[in-house]
Amino acid sequence: QVQLVESGGGSVQAGGSLQIRCLVSGYTVRPDVGWFRQAPGKEREFVAAITASGGLWYGDPAKGRFTIARDDAKRTVYLNMFRLEPEDTGVYYCAAQGDSGSLTSIGSYAYWGQGTQVTVSS
Repeated sequence: QVQLVESGGGSVQAGGSLQIRCLVSGYTVRPDVGWFRQAPGKEREFVAAITASGGLWYGDPAKGRFTIARDDAKRTVYLNMFRLEPEDTGVYYCAAQGDSGSLTSIGSYAYWGQGTQVTVSS
C-alpha cells in the first residue's frame, strides 16, 4: 500500500518562500507524484507533478514561481514555492498516480496524503 506524508507547511508573509515535502513509501514501482492544493471554499486544483523518470508538469498557479523535484534515495518529492501570495493559502496535498491518466487530473491519483497547511499573510 502506497503511503504519502506531507510536511513543511506553515505560515509565511507574502513574497516569502517555503518548501513542502512528501515522503512516499510502500511502493514497488516508483510512482508519478503530484501536488494539489485546496483553498477554503474552493475546489482542489492541480499545482505540479513529476513523473517517475523526472518529467515535470506545472499548473497555472505554479508557473514561474514553484518548482517540483524528487530525491528517490530519500523517497521524497519536494515543492519549492517562491514569491508566495495570499492566494496561495490552502491545504497542499501530494498524491501518487494510479495506473494511468492525465497527471493534472485528480481522478488519476489513487493514493493521497493527509495534507499540509500553507498560510500566506499580506
